[in-house]
Amino acid sequence: MKFLGTAFGFSLLTFSAWASAHDFAELKTVPSVDLNRYTGVWHQIAFFPTRFQRKCTLDTTAEYGLRADGKISVRNECTKNESGKRVSIEGTARVVDPVSLAKLKVKFFWFAPAGDYWIIDLGSNYEYAVVGTPDRDYLWVLSRTPTISQNVYDQLVARAKAQQFPVEKLQITGKVQ
Repeated sequence: MKFLGTAFGFSLLTFSAWASAHDFAELKTVPSVDLNRYTGVWHQIAFFPTRFQRKCTLDTTAEYGLRADGKISVRNECTKNESGKRVSIEGTARVVDPVSLAKLKVKFFWFAPAGDYWIIDLGSNYEYAVVGTPDRDYLWVLSRTPTISQNVYDQLVARAKAQQFPVEKLQITGKVQ
């Protein structure tokens, strides 16, 4: 019994240390989003590499559209690295913060849980956006065009870093000039 108590205590201590090391401030989103202006095509400029995008880093786009049922249609496309083949996946998003409209849940498969999609930075003319998750595991820098200026990119990365994203993980997939 003593061993179980010690093992439990050690596990609790280990979990507490992990939780402290991952103690993030609350992720701040933009104060408001006009979904009519947000819909349309976005080009991925940079992202945190993910398992589901592992071979899909060339010419990546996301297209959003408002649906009659209040949800948002999502279509992600990219060119596969090794084959040059264009592939896509479709899903839906729903707003989970009705005040700002900046927090969404996106779902691509009926059997999979919906993932967080929080808009944390947005250009005044909707020319760029930065999307992340509260656990800081995912981050995307998006632009209305395939190219973004180095100055704007650096500012977006600095603001994401200020929100505790490990920006050194960003992989540039668009054009930064």
